[in-house]
Amino acid sequence: MHPAAFPIDDLLRSCTTVRTRRGGPGGQHRNKVETAIVITHEPTGISAEASERRSQADNKRMAVWRLRLRLALEHRTPPSPTAPSPLWQSRVRGGSLVIAAEHDDYPTLVAEALDRLVAADFVMATAARAGGITSSQLARLFAKNAAASTTLNRLRAARGLPPIR
Repeated sequence: MHPAAFPIDDLLRSCTTVRTRRGGPGGQHRNKVETAIVITHEPTGISAEASERRSQADNKRMAVWRLRLRLALEHRTPPSPTAPSPLWQSRVRGGSLVIAAEHDDYPTLVAEALDRLVAADFVMATAARAGGITSSQLARLFAKNAAASTTLNRLRAARGLPPIR
């Protein structure tokens, strides 16, 4: 199972969380207490942080989401050879992959899509077919988030393939 797919409590058990202060707007509450959160996934060394909110709980929620997305973009695991995950299957409706970029499941789906693309040597049609969707639906999944789109195009460029718009 990809680390981005772990339930949040399980993921956090393999992470180090540091509370700290960060500068910027937000008034004296933000600058006097440790509201910034930095979370590091120990097995991979991948980390993410959030400091834009005055609430430590809000920053933790955002840092966890960012960590899950960074794990999805930077850490690869072999995809299931048989079928897409139950989560993926639950999101496919009529050949379309239905997910908002802000949804908690988005990083997990991006991880699965990238793992399938790596296994298919970045042939979009092959990876999309394995997921029960079209190539354009697969491209749209990445287009919903700038970091995901940039990562996909960087990986494609490294293989001499044109970018996906």
